[in-house]
Amino acid sequence: MAFNEGLRRLWRLPRFRRILGVRVSTQAADGTLQVGLASYVLLSPEQQPDAWSIAMVLAITMLPFSIIGPFISLLLDHWPRQRILVGTDGLRCVIALAVGVLVWGGARQNPAHILLLLLLLVAMSLNRFLLAALTAGLEHTIDRREYLTASSIMPIIGPLGMMIGVVIAAAVRLLGGRWMPVHHADTIIFCISAVLFAFSAFLGTRFGRNELGPTVPDTSRRASQVLHGILDGFRHLGSLPQVGAGLGLIGAQRLLFGVYSVAMMLGYRNYFHAKADVNAAMGDMAAWGVVMGAGFVLSAAFMPRLVRGTGMRRALILLMAGTAIVQAFPGALLNRWGLLIASFFIGLFAQSLKAGVDTVCQAHIDDAYKGRVFIVYDMIYNALYVGGAVLAALVLPIQGVSHPGLLGLAVAYLLVGGLFAGVTSRQDAAAFDRGTVAG
Repeated sequence: MAFNEGLRRLWRLPRFRRILGVRVSTQAADGTLQVGLASYVLLSPEQQPDAWSIAMVLAITMLPFSIIGPFISLLLDHWPRQRILVGTDGLRCVIALAVGVLVWGGARQNPAHILLLLLLLVAMSLNRFLLAALTAGLEHTIDRREYLTASSIMPIIGPLGMMIGVVIAAAVRLLGGRWMPVHHADTIIFCISAVLFAFSAFLGTRFGRNELGPTVPDTSRRASQVLHGILDGFRHLGSLPQVGAGLGLIGAQRLLFGVYSVAMMLGYRNYFHAKADVNAAMGDMAAWGVVMGAGFVLSAAFMPRLVRGTGMRRALILLMAGTAIVQAFPGALLNRWGLLIASFFIGLFAQSLKAGVDTVCQAHIDDAYKGRVFIVYDMIYNALYVGGAVLAALVLPIQGVSHPGLLGLAVAYLLVGGLFAGVTSRQDAAAFDRGTVAG
């Protein structure tokens, strides 16, 4: 009810409606782009993918901005953010069209294959840049008293837009793959992504040049200062035990979640389906992603209730224990329905854990250090997920899923939760509740 009431209230604001439209359309475009990438790399009937292929896709998707983002973020306080929205998605529209042309021709051999991957790397990196610009410009579209409400709505709207794109792309891939070569169906997906990027850029043009800020461009910071700031953020964590424990917990969870994600993708591709049965594999993967996405979205209602009932520290421990339980049963049964049920709860618990750690960070970090520490947070969050994919490539069988592997993940979640409980046992439990209703 609180979500619906807040959205109705903010919907009356024209600039908020426009920035919401940009967020939905650009993330829907990202969803189609990522499905197109996964389909082209992992779902070709000519080859059977392995964990290294998936790790490469995840690295292209998540790592680049984590590395260069702190330096590029200087531009957010120097360039008009409206120009960033229009220019970024305009460029990604062109890239999606270029990728579509390459995929139509096959692009399985060098140098076309290398060019394709480089173009996708640029497009995925620009995604995080644009989302940062949207976040920075949000306060210019609402009354400042509504900032917390808007900030709670946007993380839900983003996954919804992504799910829209995933569903559209999966439907095109499943239907088109029956009537044409699969790489031609992939080309159509990239063209749809280009259209959505163009629409997002068009919505961005409806803002005035300086309507999203920055009000006073900051020209004082330099790249060398950014690196120093990151190191300073790490040092600041030493004085914040709750934040340090939270970041350690989310880092370990992302590592395990990376292993789990690769196991599921390989399982749906190589365990449940024959090499040539790519459409059925695509359908299973899409269902898995949508069900998990539903868990992500519902976490916005689930986590506050859990924290009110147990407190933040216990909630974080229970989330890890709950993940271990559903990972073992029904998640380790190697049954399609069991895996889908487990994926919903794993998504629900994973996103709830992130919301909890976000809250701990927001409540404890001094405002002067928030930017630097959240850069560290972003690097941990994405790099360890890719690290989990690399770990999966080293330890998983080609079919991805196995009873020992999935049960091993369950045990690992329990161990991480137990370690967090032990590390924080001497910390003030009430301090974790700062920034919550309980605190």
